[in-house]
Amino acid sequence: MARIDYADLSRGEAAALADRIVAERGSVLHLYQMLLHSPPAAEGWLTYLSAIRHRCGLGGAIRELVIMRIAHLNRAPYEADQHAPIALREGLRQDQLDVLALDAIPADRFDARERAVLAYADAMTRSVQVPDAVFQAVRPYFQDRELVELTATIAAYNMVSRFLEALQVHSDDQR
Repeated sequence: MARIDYADLSRGEAAALADRIVAERGSVLHLYQMLLHSPPAAEGWLTYLSAIRHRCGLGGAIRELVIMRIAHLNRAPYEADQHAPIALREGLRQDQLDVLALDAIPADRFDARERAVLAYADAMTRSVQVPDAVFQAVRPYFQDRELVELTATIAAYNMVSRFLEALQVHSDDQR
């Protein structure tokens, strides 16, 4: 159960933004219903995360790979629940998703590029600072723009899981 009640979407700024979210996303997820306590924060969040997911050139499989790893590292089940179906649609396999919750990921499930990306996501998530060796391992696989987008995606979804877990937003909450 969430630590605070979900926002009332029937009034004022929240109602207008909820309509936009439905138009863009199909529904108002628990995350946005919590964010809509602050329409300015919700609007900024929506704009930023929509850019990360829909306007950046980073491939969907890599994006979802890091999102799922972050969800597990940060023990954020709502984030994992929301992204597992997307990850599968983007081309990740169920056996890959199954091992992302492990502390040590079996090397045989991922290619060299994916392993470098996972090490980068792990470093950014676990310790914030990225060792030079980890950066040098991921660098050859990406142009500058893609590397910035990968880094922004990892940062953004760490923000998402931290928000969700601080307020205990979960998929089975009644709204």
